Amino acid sequence: MKDRQTLDNKSRLMLAAIDLMAEKGYKGISTKEIASAAGVSEMTLFRNFGSKFNLLEKAVDHYHYSIEMIQIFNEKVTWDLREDLLTISQMYHEIMDRNRKLFLIVLRDDELIAIREKAQKHPRTLLELLTNYFTEMQSKNRMIQTDAETQAITFMWMNYGAFMTQLFGASKITKVALPTFIASSIELFVRGLRP
Repeated sequence: MKDRQTLDNKSRLMLAAIDLMAEKGYKGISTKEIASAAGVSEMTLFRNFGSKFNLLEKAVDHYHYSIEMIQIFNEKVTWDLREDLLTISQMYHEIMDRNRKLFLIVLRDDELIAIREKAQKHPRTLLELLTNYFTEMQSKNRMIQTDAETQAITFMWMNYGAFMTQLFGASKITKVALPTFIASSIELFVRGLRP
């Protein structure tokens, strides 16, 4: 990641808010503290975002995975089921891990339910991308005929479950490392879906 000093004010404010909120909770910090941590005035925060809530909402939207996932489906799909699902799964976990503080903030505080609901557009985008991918794989006879959306949501929930387990201490449950889980789960999917 770039040094914070080279980032624009909006990015610095979003990153400062994420760090502080992850440490002290959404309610535990003020706009003044966020601005100070970002090295800008509180007025700059209000000019760019209007409120602490809007700042967090924009951060969730900015750092979520839709943009990077769209790029993967547009540029990196090879139409090889194993290779594509591995790429998608690895990128998903990389993005989710990178943004783990954001998820903790939004999941922790019921006052942020509106942000959680609005953020649902990101999984809906991924569901659409995966559904279209599975439909196309079926039309190319590289995948058995099955309900594409059901397979897409199964793949997503499997990976989301793994992320949540990692987020809340997978090491207390299992010794299976994330890369091993990813490889094993992709292998199961490929065995079940290849003709």
